[in-house]
Amino acid sequence: MVKAFLRYEPAASFGVIVSVESNITYDNSGKHLLVPALERLGVWHVRQGVCTKTLSPSPSSRGPSLAITSVASSPSALVASGYADGSIRIWDCDKGTCETTLNGHKGAVTALRYNKVGSLLASGSKDNDVILWDVVGETGLFRLRGHRDQVTDLVFLDSGKKLVSSSKDKFLRVWDLETQHCMQIVSGHHSEIWSIDVDPDERYLVSGSVDLELKFYNVKHDSTNAKSMENLTGDEIGNDGESSTLNKWEVLKHFGEIQRQSKDRVATVRFNKLGNLLACQVAGKTVEIFRVLDEAESKRKAKRRLNRKKEKKSGKEVVEATKNVEANRGTEEAGNIPVVKVPDVFKLLQTVRASKKICSISFCPIAPKNSLASLALSLNNNLLEFYSIESGASSKTLAIELQGHRSDVRSVTLSSDNSLLMSTSHNAVKIWNPSTGSCLRTIGSGYGLCGLIVPHNKYAVVGTKDGKIEIIDVGSGTCSEVVEAHGGPVRSIATIPNGNGFVTGSADRDVKFWEYQIKKKPGQDSKCLTISNVRTMKMNEEVLVVAVSPDAKYVAVALLDSTVKVLFMDSLKFFLSLYGHKFPVLCMDISSDGELIVTGSIDKNLKIWGLDFGDCHKSIFAHADSVTAVQFVRNTHYMFSAGKDRLVKYWDADKFELLLTLEGHHAYVWCLAISNRGDFVVTGSHDRSIRRWDRTEEPFFIEEEKEKRLEEMFEADIENAFEDRHIPKEELPEEGAVALAGKKTQETLTATDSVIDALDVAEVELKHLAEHEEEKARGKVAEFQPNIIMLGLSPSDYVLRALSNISTNDLEQTLLALPFADALKLLSYTKDWTSKPDKVELVCRIVTVLLQTHHSQLISTPSARPVLTVLKEFLYARVKECKDTLGFNLAAMDHLKQLMASRSDALFQDAKSKLLEIRSQQSKRLEARTETKTEKRRKKKQKKSNDLHVWT
Repeated sequence: MVKAFLRYEPAASFGVIVSVESNITYDNSGKHLLVPALERLGVWHVRQGVCTKTLSPSPSSRGPSLAITSVASSPSALVASGYADGSIRIWDCDKGTCETTLNGHKGAVTALRYNKVGSLLASGSKDNDVILWDVVGETGLFRLRGHRDQVTDLVFLDSGKKLVSSSKDKFLRVWDLETQHCMQIVSGHHSEIWSIDVDPDERYLVSGSVDLELKFYNVKHDSTNAKSMENLTGDEIGNDGESSTLNKWEVLKHFGEIQRQSKDRVATVRFNKLGNLLACQVAGKTVEIFRVLDEAESKRKAKRRLNRKKEKKSGKEVVEATKNVEANRGTEEAGNIPVVKVPDVFKLLQTVRASKKICSISFCPIAPKNSLASLALSLNNNLLEFYSIESGASSKTLAIELQGHRSDVRSVTLSSDNSLLMSTSHNAVKIWNPSTGSCLRTIGSGYGLCGLIVPHNKYAVVGTKDGKIEIIDVGSGTCSEVVEAHGGPVRSIATIPNGNGFVTGSADRDVKFWEYQIKKKPGQDSKCLTISNVRTMKMNEEVLVVAVSPDAKYVAVALLDSTVKVLFMDSLKFFLSLYGHKFPVLCMDISSDGELIVTGSIDKNLKIWGLDFGDCHKSIFAHADSVTAVQFVRNTHYMFSAGKDRLVKYWDADKFELLLTLEGHHAYVWCLAISNRGDFVVTGSHDRSIRRWDRTEEPFFIEEEKEKRLEEMFEADIENAFEDRHIPKEELPEEGAVALAGKKTQETLTATDSVIDALDVAEVELKHLAEHEEEKARGKVAEFQPNIIMLGLSPSDYVLRALSNISTNDLEQTLLALPFADALKLLSYTKDWTSKPDKVELVCRIVTVLLQTHHSQLISTPSARPVLTVLKEFLYARVKECKDTLGFNLAAMDHLKQLMASRSDALFQDAKSKLLEIRSQQSKRLEARTETKTEKRRKKKQKKSNDLHVWT
C-alpha cells in the first residue's frame, strides 16, 4: 500500500504593510490608497486606517510568488500592477477581482502609466522596452525599442497621442503613438534619469536624475505648432526652412533648471491633480514641495525681477555709465520685455522630513478643505505616513504602523492552545491572532532573538541580543520585568516539559536553567510572574541552540565548534557528542518519542541522529543556503525545515524523503512554529512577513510530487530557452524600433497545441461527413455517429471554440507558432465564422496576424488564392456591417444625451457629479434631522429630571 500524505497550502500572510520595491498610489476617488505588500496589493481606507481589500494572485499559479514592482490607478475603478517576472495584472478595485493578465516583458516592470481616459496603458521594464496595451481589448498593441537601459518612467502627452519615456541611459525619448516611431531624443542629463512628470495642463515636463538640479521642459502641442506655422510669412519660411522643420518635431524644449536642496538622487517627481504643487522625493528622508505659480503670477514675478535688475544697474557709478552708453541702450531695450524663467514659475514652498528613508510618494487626487494637499509616503521600515501640506508648514496626520514589524521577524512562537502567536523583532514584540492575522498587542522591547509563551497565555518570555530576558504581561501589553540573564546574546530558549521553567543558551558560553515564581512586587497589590536561575552550566564554546527532550531526560546543546553535546538533564553529565557538520548548527529539535534528533546547519545540510547511540541515520542536502529552523510535527517523525533560500520544506524523517516544498517568502526565512495538532505551520522572514500554511484534506503521494518537481525543472529550462540568452543581441536603430508586444510563454505553446489538435479532429470529422454523404448518395442509409470529443459542435464551431478559449493577450503569439499548413486550414474556416456578428473582431485579428506572418508563402501558394478571394468578398462586407451598427448606436446614444441635456440645467458630462452632490446634500440634511431629534429628546429628559428635582 502506497502511503498518502496531507498537503499543506498557503492560507494567510500578514505583517507587511508596504514593500520596498514598488510605488504607492491613490485610487481615483482619493479615499483609498493602493499599497503593494510583496505579491499582494492592499487597498487601505485612508481615513479609517484599515486595509479593506487585498488583491492577490490566485494560489493555483505554481512557482515562487513574485513581488509587485509597480502600480498605477486608472480614472475608472481599474488598477494595474506590474510584477518582477514582467507580467501585468489588471484588477477591478470594486469587485476585488483580476480582470486580465498581460504578458510581454522579459524583465521586472518598472513603470506603468494610464492615459487620461484610461483606455491605454504604457509599461516600461528592465528589459529596456516600452509596451503599449489596449486596456479595453486586453491586448498588446506594440513594443517600442530604443532605450539602452532600464526604462524608469513614462508620461502621456497631447491627449494620449504622444508618449515620453525616461531611462537610465540618460535620455528622454518622445514617441509618436500614431506613427509608432521615436520623434525626439532629449539629451542634456549627466546621469541616470529616475522620474518624469507633466502638469495637468501639459505646459511643463519635469525630469529628476542624480544631477543636483531638476530640469524643466516646455511642452509643444500639435495645435500650437500648426498656428505658429500659419503665422510665419513666406520669407521667414524661405530663410529659415531648416529651423521650422526642426521645430515641427521638437515636442520638448528646454525651459531651465532649479537647484535642489538635497544631494541624494531624485526618486520621484509628481505634480498634484490641480497642478499647483510639485513634489520632488529624493532617495533619502526628504520631499521638497514646490509651489507652481499660474501664468499671471509668474509674469508679475518676472516683471519684478526685471525692475530689480534695472535698479541695480542705475545704482552703478556714473563714469561707467557714460563709457558704455550705447551698449546700455541696447540691453535696456532688450530687457524691457520680461521673460518668464523657471524660478518665476516654481518656488520652493517647504521640505517634508520623514522619520526614515522614503520609498515612494503619492498626492491625494482630492484636495482637502483646510490645506493645499495631502501627501502619502511609504517608508523603507514597513510604514505608511500621511502629511497635510499647508502654505506655512506640513504636519503628519496619520501613520499606519501597528500591522507589521519595522524590521525582519527573528522568532515566532505559538501558545500551548495555538490561540496566540508571538513574534519578535529588533525593537518590538507583537502578539497576533494566528487564525485572522490581526495584531492584538505591540510591546516595546530589545532586539528579540528567541521567545516562548508561558502556559495559560498570561505571560511571555523573550531573550534579547544584549543578554536580557524580558517578561511580558500579555493581557496588559507591558513588559513587567527585565532580568540581566547573560553576558552575551540569548540565542535560544527551550521550555522544560513539566511547564514550570525553561533553559536558555547564550554566546557567553553559559546554559542556564530557570524556574517560574509568582511573587508580589513591593508597592503593588497584585502578584506577577518572575524567574529565578536554578542552575548554570559552563560550556567550552559559544552556545547557539538548546533543546530539551520531551521526557525531560536529556538536554542538547549546539556549540560554535559545529558539534552538538547531549547531556543528562538531572546530573548535567555528558552523554553523547554529535559530530559531523562542517559548519555550526543553527537549529535542532527532538521528536516527541525522544528517538530522533534533527540538526540543521550553515553547511545547508539536515542530519537525522538517533538519540539512543548518537549515530547519524542520514545526512540530507536540504536547502540551497543555510538551514535556519527545523521542527518536528508533534507525535510524528515528519518535520519542517526553513532556510535562507526562501523555502520551507516538509520531510519524512523515517524514509528520509522530501514530501513538499512551500514557496512564498521573498527573503530569508528565519523561524518557524508548528501547532500542537500539526494542522498549521507559521513562518517568519527577513521580508517582514509572517505566513501561515494550513494542512488541507487533499492527499498526495511522494512519487507524484517527484514527477511534478521534474516537470517544473523541465518547464524552467524551456522558459530559459525562450529567452535565447546565448544569441548575441542585434543592434537597435538609433531612432527606435517597433516590435510585437507579446511574449512566448508556456501558455501560448499550450494554446497552439490545442488549436492544432482541434484542427486535426475537425479534419477527421469532415472526412467522416463526406464519406457518410457518399454512402447516402449510393443508397446505403446509415445513421451518422458524430465524434463525442466535439461536444455536439460542427467542425467549424469546434475550431472556433478552441480559438475563443485563448486569452486575447496570448492570441498573437499562439498564431505565430502555427505551421503554415495549419494556418491555411484555419483561414479556410474563417469564412463560416464571419456570419456570427460577435466573432467578427476575432476573425479580423486572426486573419490579419496570419496574413502578416505568412505573406510571402501565401502569395506563392496557388491553393491559398481561392481562400483569400472568398475572404476578401466576405470580410469587408461583414466589417462594414459592424461599423454601421456601431455608428448607428453611437448616433442614437448621442441623440439621447442631447435630449437629456436639454431637459436638465446641467451638462450631460456633469450629471454624475451633480447627482453625487445632491446625494451628499441629502445625507447632510438627514444627519442634521437626526441630530435635532436626539437634541430634543435630551432636552425633554433634562426638563423631566429638573421637574422631579423641583418636586422633591
